[in-house]
Order: sequence, then structure tokens, then C-alpha cells
Amino acid sequence: MPFSTNVIRLLEDIEPSLRKVLIAILEEIERQREETVTRKEFLEFARHTDENFQKVWKSIHELAEAQKRTERRVDELAEAQKRTEARVEELAEAQKKTEQRVDSLAQKVEELAEAQKKTEQRVDSLAQKVEELAEAQKKTEEEIRRLARGLKNTREMVAGLSDSVGYTLEDRIFPYIREFVLKEYGVKAKILDRRNIIYPDGGFDEANIYVEGRRNGEKVYVIGECKARPGKKDIKKFNEAIKRIKAHLGGKVEAFFVGYYYSPEIEKYLRDKHPEIMAMKSFEFELKYGKKA
Repeated sequence: MPFSTNVIRLLEDIEPSLRKVLIAILEEIERQREETVTRKEFLEFARHTDENFQKVWKSIHELAEAQKRTERRVDELAEAQKRTEARVEELAEAQKKTEQRVDSLAQKVEELAEAQKKTEQRVDSLAQKVEELAEAQKKTEEEIRRLARGLKNTREMVAGLSDSVGYTLEDRIFPYIREFVLKEYGVKAKILDRRNIIYPDGGFDEANIYVEGRRNGEKVYVIGECKARPGKKDIKKFNEAIKRIKAHLGGKVEAFFVGYYYSPEIEKYLRDKHPEIMAMKSFEFELKYGKKA
């Protein structure tokens, strides 16, 4: 059955399955119209047909619009579906990367735990070594204290021996002191002694040989020190003592040093630094001043 151009154009925009139904309805309407025999009936049928056609036309138009809206909505949904799928893919990729990072982090945590374990082992080993070192240090300190006590005893023994040697020298030369001070210093001895010179503050200096006498009517003190092998330290110590004795006694003070032996260095040191201190060798007293006191 032929249709108008408008109907054909409208039907082309409709979804195929719906278009098939509408064509069947239109063909049925046309068939019924052809079977009408009377003009009146035909006119009445035509009126109803036209009304029905208008309704159908309106419905077709509404269906076509609805179809367009549906297609647009389907397109929108399809686009949204694409975006959703893309987002899901992005999320899946992000999840995959997250899982990879988590796996990497887990591996690093395991490595860190292993490193921590090794560090703790090294710390334990170091702590043990520190304890061993502390114990060794304790033993070393005890040994040092023992050696210090031994050294102190040795020094005391050496000091005692040195004093003994010094006292031996003093005893050997004492018989010659009067003649010595008279010939060397022009002093006529009145007092010969081994004396502690005590200061007001309670301190004191020991004078191994103490001579008190007069020279040309002036009071003079002659102070001597005896060491087997004098060193710089001995001479410096004696020189400081002479300064204190001079300040305390207030008179003229002469000083001399007696030794078994002087090294060349000490002889030079006495000549250059302390020419005021006479250096004597113990054997010289008997040779030079053989007259007994």
C-alpha cells in the first residue's frame, strides 16, 4: 500500500521493529476503508479514520521523539559506559601499580628487617667486645696501679740510696769543710751542721752542709749540696732553695755543689747558667784540703 511522503519520511526515523508494527496498523486502516460501501458510512469512516490517523500520527511523532531521546540517552549511557570503563581501567592500572609498590615496600621492609637483624648482631658483638675491653682495661688499670706502687717503692729506694750516697759524701768531706770555706771563700767557720732552714709559713729547705762564719767582720753563710751524679733538675732545685735561704737569712750566702761525677753537659750548664755555684768533686776535698778540721 502506498503512503504519503511525510509518512514515509517519518517512518524512516523510527526503529525497524516499531516501524514494522506501524506499517501493519496503517495497512489495516486502509483495508477497512476500502471495504466501506455507503458514502455516509464512508464519510463517517473517513472522519474516524482521519481522527485515528491524526492520533496515530501524533503517537508516531511522539514515539519518534521518544525514540530520539532514547537513542540520545543510550548514546549518553554508552559514552558514560566508555568513561566508566576507562575509569575502571585507570583504577585497575592504579591498583596494579599500588600492588607493585606494596610488593616493593614489603620487600624493602624485609630487607630492612634483615639489615636490622644484622645490625643487632653487630651491636651484640660490639657490646661483647666493649665488655671484654672494659675487663681488659680494668686489668690494665690494676696492673698500672701495681706498677705505680712498685715504681713508688723503687723511687723511694732510689731516693733513699741517693740520700745514702749524698750523706756518705757529706760524711767524707765534712772533715775538710773548715779548710775549704777558708781557702775558697775566706770565711772563718763558727758553725758546721746539717740543718733544716724553717720558714715562717712552716715550709723548710734541707741544707746538707750548713756553714755559718765571718769574713772581714761580716756574717756569711756557706750552703752545700751533695749528689753522686748531679743532673739539671738537682741543680735547679738547689738554686731555688738558695734563693729562699738568702731571702730568709738576710746575709751573704755562698753556694757549692759536690758530686762523684759531672757529665760534660752538666759542667757546661753550671758554668753558663749558674756560675755563682761552685762545682766540687768529692775526691778533691782530701787532696786540696787535707788538714783535718
